[in-house]
Amino acid sequence: MLARSLIVLLVVLNVGVALWWLARGDAAPVPVEAALPDGVARLQLVGEAGATPSSTPASASPSVTAGDEPPASETAADDASAPSPEPVVDASPEPASGETGPAVAALQCYALGPFTDAGKLAAAQRALQPRVARLHVREAPSTARADWRVWLPPQPDRAAAQALVERIVAAGFSDYYIVASGEQANSVALGLYGSEASARRRQSALHAAGFTEVQADAVGDTPPATRWIDVASAAPLAAADGRALGAAKVEPLDCAAVPATPAAAAR
Repeated sequence: MLARSLIVLLVVLNVGVALWWLARGDAAPVPVEAALPDGVARLQLVGEAGATPSSTPASASPSVTAGDEPPASETAADDASAPSPEPVVDASPEPASGETGPAVAALQCYALGPFTDAGKLAAAQRALQPRVARLHVREAPSTARADWRVWLPPQPDRAAAQALVERIVAAGFSDYYIVASGEQANSVALGLYGSEASARRRQSALHAAGFTEVQADAVGDTPPATRWIDVASAAPLAAADGRALGAAKVEPLDCAAVPATPAAAAR
């Protein structure tokens, strides 16, 4: 009896297992993915790299319905509270119409001098060179007064000189005297003049009267020529600036007289 009961039990168990396998089918249970927080990517196995997920979590692409949209007033308030980018403003001044660059100050021109000493001239030139736009050194004749004399060469003796003077007076000329001693003894001086033109007129008049030996000469050494520094400057120069540079005068000058090419700095 016991053996028969065991056989029946095994048959029932086998039938039950077969029915269970038939009931479950071949489809594997679909795993349920847990919802992930926003911004967190799902981990994938190496074999799943090219696979496309069958479904997208609801949190990844939430659908918005008309009832879920925020009110227009709240949207406007959020936009107003958010800082808006400030426009970039170019603060550099724009050139005026017709201008291609920054305005250049008008140049003012001056003549500084006169200089008779080469050392002082060079020092003034070095001091002015970095301060001015153009610089030129020019030489000018001296304006110092030179005296001229009109005279007759020495005569053989005093009597001959006296006889010559009597002839000059008879011709209508005055302003004379006879040199009594020295290298020019017995010469006849016929006047001292402050300019060459006046002396030449006196000489011409005596020549016309027949006294062809009358001479006109400058008295003393010829005054040295002077030098001036002509500059074109954006800043005005005053008399005090000239005195600081050793120039007695600072005179306004036409800028056309100052060469356009800057002069080399004095060494």
